[in-house]
Amino acid sequence: MDKKGSRKVGDLVGYAEIDAFIPTKLAPYLSKGKEPREYQGIKGERLRTVKLRGAISQGLLLDLSLFGNREFAIGEDLTEIAGIVKWEPPAEFKSADAKGSFPSFIPKTDQERVQNLRDVSQFHDMTFEVTEKCEGSSMTLFVNDGEFGICSRNLLLKDDLTGSSFVDTGITFKDAIMSLGRNIAFQGELIGPAIQKNIYNLRQFQYRVFDVFDIDQQRYLSPSERSEVVKIIGATAPVIHEAFSFGDADLRTIQKTALAMADGETVIVPEIGDLKKRHLREGLVFKAQSNTRFTFKAISNEYLEKQKG
Repeated sequence: MDKKGSRKVGDLVGYAEIDAFIPTKLAPYLSKGKEPREYQGIKGERLRTVKLRGAISQGLLLDLSLFGNREFAIGEDLTEIAGIVKWEPPAEFKSADAKGSFPSFIPKTDQERVQNLRDVSQFHDMTFEVTEKCEGSSMTLFVNDGEFGICSRNLLLKDDLTGSSFVDTGITFKDAIMSLGRNIAFQGELIGPAIQKNIYNLRQFQYRVFDVFDIDQQRYLSPSERSEVVKIIGATAPVIHEAFSFGDADLRTIQKTALAMADGETVIVPEIGDLKKRHLREGLVFKAQSNTRFTFKAISNEYLEKQKG
C-alpha cells in the first residue's frame, strides 16, 4: 500500500505486513479522516488485506525518515522504533480464569508467512505435508510429570471453569492422552459454535490437532510421527497433501504456488444449513517431512478478501 510512482527499484524502505497495528503518527491517512482506533493504548489502525486498483495489497511501505536520521540495514527490525505492535484477536479468557501462564516447557504456536521466506535452499530435495489451516482458537493439551493441562494461546486454564468450551472439550481427551505414558503436548485449533463466527457451520466443538511436541526431548514430532500419535485422540487438521514438492522452482515461484494452493473451500463438512455449501478455507500449512522443523503458512487471498471489513 503506497502512492503509485513514489518509489523506485532499489529504494530502501520500511515494511509492515497485515495485522500490524500502525500508530497514527506514522500513517494518519489509514484512518481515512475518521477517529483512529485504539489498541494496547496506541492510536492507529490495523493493516488488513485490501484490493487497490485491482491488485491485492498486503502491507505498507514506510519512509525511513520516519524513524530517525541515521543509516538502516536491510532486514533490520523497526518494530520497536516505530511503535508498531501485532494485532491479536480479543483474548478469550481473563486472568481470573487462569491457573498460570502458558507453560515455559512448550513453545507457543506460530508459523512464518510464505511471503517472508528468503532462503530458497531450504526447499531443495524437500517434501512437505500440507494441512488445512483451521480458523478457530489455539488450544494446547498436555501431560507433564503426571499433570494434565489445558491452555489457551497465552494461559494455562483452571480445570474447573464452568461453561468453558476449552475445558469441556479438552477434558474429553484427558484419558487418551494420559494413556500414552509420556510427557507430551498436543497443539491445535478449537473450532465450532461462537468461535471465529463458526465459519464451518458446526453444531458441536471440534479439536483439530496440527502439532505434537515431545516435552522431554524438546522437539516437535515429524508429520509421520505425529499422525501415529494423533490416532489415539482421533482429532487432526485435514491433510491436503501427504508429500508435496516444489521441485527446483525459484523462491518467487514457490511463494506464488503456495498462495494459489491456499485458495479454495474448506474440507471440513458443515453440520448446519446447506451441507454442500462450504466456506472458504483460511489457508494451508506446509511442514517438512524430514524432522527439521521447517514449517510455514500460506493464507488464502480469497479468504482475506472475504473477511476484510
